Amino acid sequence: MEYLIYGALKKYRRIHPARFHMPGHKADKKHFPFFKDAALDITELSFSDCLENPDGLISAAEGDVAEILGAKRSFFLTDGSSSGVWAMLYCVKRRGGKVVMARGAHKSAYNACGVLGIEPYLLRGNELDGIPLPPSAAEIEDVFKKEKDVSAVLVTSPDYYGNISDYAAIRRICDRYGKLFLIDGAHGAYLRFDPDGAHSYAGEFADAWVDGAHKTLPALTQGALLNANREDILSDLREGVGLFRTTSPSYPIMASIEYGVKYLAEHGAALTDALKRELSLMKMRLKKRGILFYEGSETLQFAVDFGGMGISPYLAEEQLEKRRIYPEMNDGRYILFYLSPLTRAAHLARLERAIRRIAKQRPLKDTYEPKPETVTGIKKFSYLTALTFRKESVPVAQSAGRICARNAGVTPPCVPVVVAGEQITDQAAALLEDAKHTFGIVDGKIEVIKIGSER
Repeated sequence: MEYLIYGALKKYRRIHPARFHMPGHKADKKHFPFFKDAALDITELSFSDCLENPDGLISAAEGDVAEILGAKRSFFLTDGSSSGVWAMLYCVKRRGGKVVMARGAHKSAYNACGVLGIEPYLLRGNELDGIPLPPSAAEIEDVFKKEKDVSAVLVTSPDYYGNISDYAAIRRICDRYGKLFLIDGAHGAYLRFDPDGAHSYAGEFADAWVDGAHKTLPALTQGALLNANREDILSDLREGVGLFRTTSPSYPIMASIEYGVKYLAEHGAALTDALKRELSLMKMRLKKRGILFYEGSETLQFAVDFGGMGISPYLAEEQLEKRRIYPEMNDGRYILFYLSPLTRAAHLARLERAIRRIAKQRPLKDTYEPKPETVTGIKKFSYLTALTFRKESVPVAQSAGRICARNAGVTPPCVPVVVAGEQITDQAAALLEDAKHTFGIVDGKIEVIKIGSER
């Protein structure tokens, strides 16, 4: 299979050009020695097309990718999935009204709603073994019945833990009520190439969806795709990416998006099938030894329940890193290991040995301090209304009981613990204060609605 963008970059590097164009490093090996592939980093030139309005090799590459993914149109994104989420919500804005979202939607969805003036109708969903589940189709339909000005539903699926929404049921409901079905499928790009994953890939059901190519495909960080299945929303999506996507796209990232999709189109089925087999066998062996893990995952994500075994996940993470094993996320109970079709069987075996040894360590027994179930605030104002109030910053430790003025949460997974308009609970304040990485917290302070102030 031909890699159009990468091929053009390699050809340009071979001719050793005089670079009187951006970027400023000029691929100078003397002054820029640590980045050996800098010669592939170029800008819009006569041969390299332009992502703003492609009609050359980028257009051809996007067309190839769309055909592979089964989309009517695919847009390359070099600044992550977030700009694709913004573009999808721009379609909602053009149709007016609200959008139904899960409470655990990514911060980019909330940010887009705030800027575009879209009121999100939040569904909390249930919880299983300390992990939030996606809203059901029935819950979404209930909102459609009650809220006549809802234009769309945006589901985040798969989520960080491998939960997948009931796409087929949601599709039927959206068709029945004439609503847009949008999917933030950032964690599920590889499912297009899973031999058993046809029912799990967002593109089989969505009107528009985002694939976070860099998360599960062989692609560079920030590489993503916005895809559409409907001709009538293409102009709005195109306008949306034009507004929110960078005007300085990385050509290496674009090349890696094309490469990731095309490579898995050829090899993804075999790679995914082999990895799933090894992962399934590993889970069986660990289960026999009493190792607890989240069994609801429908993807390659693997979450070990150290808390459920009485082991502090923070101490377990330290032990893993001593063995040079670095997980994706620690949520205070589970440690999440993020796999892709390119995960090596040898690394999986190494992970299994490490988990077994950690589970046996007596000093780690009874070190877990239970975390509360899903921590959120208590809604007091609508999201858009809360954003209009004057605000002040207070220490997180003193914020319980105040009304949040700007979203704040933990990253990863980059979802809000408290949403603007919610009253901050003691549990939410404690979680934000103790978290290692957060957003919406600056110098230990959180923004709250100013008491006694006018808007």
